Amino acid sequence: MGSRRKARECALQMLFAADVAEMPATDVVRSYWSELGEADLDETAREFATRLAAGTLQNLELLDDRIRSRAEHWRISRMAVVDRNILRLAVYEFLYEPTPRTVAINEALEIARRFSTYEATQFINGILDAIKRDLDEQQPQRHVQPEAEDSETDAADE
Repeated sequence: MGSRRKARECALQMLFAADVAEMPATDVVRSYWSELGEADLDETAREFATRLAAGTLQNLELLDDRIRSRAEHWRISRMAVVDRNILRLAVYEFLYEPTPRTVAINEALEIARRFSTYEATQFINGILDAIKRDLDEQQPQRHVQPEAEDSETDAADE
């Protein structure tokens, strides 16, 4: 597993903790790295995980509005904790990171396969694909190159 995928998993774990314990972002990040964090994760991946988690938590209302716009007949609060946080993480990455949106979706689906159910993976894919289409119409990504590790990971997973 690549270090960026592992970083996304760490970010998901931080989001899960923040959601369940209703803790502020700074407390969650500090607690995660001091008690649970991956000791073998390199500094770049650690910074990426922290940026994803903190950024997602800081933009929760905007992210939830995007998700709500495409999650017909679903309230965010009724979604499984893991699923809603995978969605939040991917939508944050769509909006604030240079990661190609297709890569962000693929990464979210791989993480969902590991931490959620088959049905949830389909649900997550449908919502993320719809949000991606909306964003592609509003603000197409131009000349975004997949990061080497992400594209290698995608090829290896096929």
